This record gives sequence, structure tokens and C-alpha cells, in this order.
Amino acid sequence: MDQRKILKEQYKEIKIEAGIYTITNKQTGDIYIGSLNNLKRLNGIIFQLNSGTHMHKNLQQVWKEQGESAFECVVREILKEEVIEEQGMKEALEKTQEKWSSQLGHTISLN
Repeated sequence: MDQRKILKEQYKEIKIEAGIYTITNKQTGDIYIGSLNNLKRLNGIIFQLNSGTHMHKNLQQVWKEQGESAFECVVREILKEEVIEEQGMKEALEKTQEKWSSQLGHTISLN
């Protein structure tokens, strides 16, 4: 098997994890909550914030003023495959995000 085929097979075996994340402003306590169908995209969201291109204007402004070190990014929950299969990706993410919003109290949705 050539190297390209090996890499393709390895790529197919990579698990994509969907879940809920928060970005918390450590100075104000504001909690921004979001969901991703692929949590590996969280690095892209941080990149957007650092480059000034994130679509959530409020979070972007505060990030620009206070800098990345003023925030904490946390993956709160990774969805189980059974839940995604049972409810569908969109519904599973919505329900799980609602659950976390309730648990955390006042949150600001990024979705």
C-alpha cells in the first residue's frame, strides 16, 4: 500500500467529536457558550478571535480589549455517538447546550 492510501485510511479512522464548549471571561465572569459538530474547530474559533474576525461582536470586542489571557476555553461535554444517532446532531447539540446553560446560570450563546 502506498503512503497516500495509508494516510487516507488513517484519516477515515479519526473520530470526530461533537460537543459543548465555553469561553469564560476571567475578569467579569461572563460565560459564552457554544456547540460544535467537530470540537477540533475550537482552535479555529480562538484563531478568529485573535485575528479579529469572529462573528460574535460583543465577545470579539472584549477579546480585543482584554486579550486571550483574560479568557478560559473549556470543553464541557463531548456527545456520545449513541445520543447523536438517537436524536440527530443538531438536536443533540441544542439539548446539551441548553442543559449546560441551565447548569451554569447566565450564559451568552455563541450559536
